[in-house]
Amino acid sequence: MPGTTLAGIVSAVTSGAASAERVATRVLAEAAAYDAVQPQAWISRCQREEVLANARRIDQRIAAGERLPLAGIPFAVKDNIDVAGMPTTVACPAFAYTPAASAGVVERLTSAGAILIGKTNLDQFATGLAGTRSPYGAPRCVFNRDYVSGGSSSGSAVVVAAGIVPLALGSDTAGSGRVPAAFNGITGFKPTRGRWSTRGLVPACRSLDCVSSLTQTAADAALADSVLTGFDAADPYSRMPGPPPEIGLPFRFGTPRPEQLEFFGDSESAALYRAALERLSASGGAAVEVDIAPLLEAARLLYSGPWVAERTVVVEDLLASHPTAIHPVVRSIVQAGKGISAVEAFRGFHTLQGCARRAQALWQGIDVLALPTAPTIYRVSELEAEPIALNSQLGLYTNFVNLLDLSAIAVPAGFRRNATGFGLSLIAPAWADRGLLELARRLETVQSAPGPPPLDSEPRVAGVLLAVVGAHLADMPLHWQLASRGARLVQRTRTAPVYRLYAMRAQTPPKPALVHVGTGGGAIEVEVYELDLTAFGSFVSEVPAPLAIGTVVLQDGAQVRGFVAEPRALEGAEDITSAGGWRAYVTKRAHRH
Repeated sequence: MPGTTLAGIVSAVTSGAASAERVATRVLAEAAAYDAVQPQAWISRCQREEVLANARRIDQRIAAGERLPLAGIPFAVKDNIDVAGMPTTVACPAFAYTPAASAGVVERLTSAGAILIGKTNLDQFATGLAGTRSPYGAPRCVFNRDYVSGGSSSGSAVVVAAGIVPLALGSDTAGSGRVPAAFNGITGFKPTRGRWSTRGLVPACRSLDCVSSLTQTAADAALADSVLTGFDAADPYSRMPGPPPEIGLPFRFGTPRPEQLEFFGDSESAALYRAALERLSASGGAAVEVDIAPLLEAARLLYSGPWVAERTVVVEDLLASHPTAIHPVVRSIVQAGKGISAVEAFRGFHTLQGCARRAQALWQGIDVLALPTAPTIYRVSELEAEPIALNSQLGLYTNFVNLLDLSAIAVPAGFRRNATGFGLSLIAPAWADRGLLELARRLETVQSAPGPPPLDSEPRVAGVLLAVVGAHLADMPLHWQLASRGARLVQRTRTAPVYRLYAMRAQTPPKPALVHVGTGGGAIEVEVYELDLTAFGSFVSEVPAPLAIGTVVLQDGAQVRGFVAEPRALEGAEDITSAGGWRAYVTKRAHRH
């Protein structure tokens, strides 16, 4: 629903210009269409009839004269947030459970008239800033799918940036709601700890966690905040608000000393940051250079200090009983928590308190801190090759915020030439949330940064990606069906090692069947082609049974459309998995004959 604001939807539904059912119907169609592009953005979606029934109930409440602040707003939630009757997986199927009650934030949204569409993908156990640590696949930047989406609220950012829903909830411990917002050109708001309920949130670090919002604009984030803010007596980490610090006009914004700015060689990010500071000045701000050393020192504590052990608490039983169910990168992080002593924990608390005391001095001279949300962005392949070091770099300017009890909002600040987003983070003391939201709204109206490119604009992998495994491979008998539709070869690769390949009986021309088996499978050679939506649709209409087009997981975790098979395809079929692919099997068979 590109360009549609929360206020616009509420106004239309409340006035009768549109019904909640009509809005929901359109969103369901857009979600289904985007499945051809990034099905891995979601882990589960609500049943169509359930969504429409909920929408009709909103229309009935409006007709009865009830005023609903979020009437008809479609929303999604990260799958570490409970929804009654839907599995909460935290991107780990072995951990999954089905809660009887919804999280406090979900209750508030639905009571206000919002309509849940589904649950989104994430870095497993909300541990990561890249979006690449999930068995459900790696959501990618919506404007250039060679690049990461950011995490851990990866799916939530993607479904908002792609225009499917105007509001999604994430969580934010170390930047997990802000980094993906930046990469996808949207707004990520991280409230003060305890401002929004965390009841029903599977914790990453429970003492630090926040539920966060992802929206197109700061005004949308402010409307969501007005509904979600409130003390929850059932949440031991909920807090009564303190006095809100003022961020008026004019205001002073802090920028780091030059030697403290790091972009890891990304000159475009550095230029976008400078341009964002100019817009901040034009919106009524005065720049003040500050020393952020205590912030950077605190940031290092999150993964090199005792807070790693707090992450271990959540997965301790699974780590002991079924460690291989945990993503290997996540497992390496949480396993380290088992070796942290109480002495080390108290030493870390004392170090953090020292950082906090020194950081307090910053706010004597500034009203808000203005930092890059992330210093740079990386390709999915780069994060797969170097998952720890590069992920750590992405959190350089975000990791300290919750440790030091600050509020923050990441706002869009332009796009690099590769069409990936850059974000500016505005950070302030606890309870400055409304001031931050208003400042972000003003910034949007003053010499606004260039808007997002069209979805999947160049340079990118565009259209629908289709993996072929047999007779449609290059130089094979049915390849012409792709060539005649203008298909472009994207890559030759292998599947994840979870498939078996069979030579089907009595097929003309001969064809294989690719079957997902999980444990005991192999990695099968495939070719991945790009087709536009029209060409893809006409191709699918010609696929004969017992073959079908489903989802195929590649060796890098990406999920694309591809050939799968019905069970009847295996009747009399020969298991040829050991050949490693159809081309190798055909070559070997020809030599035998």
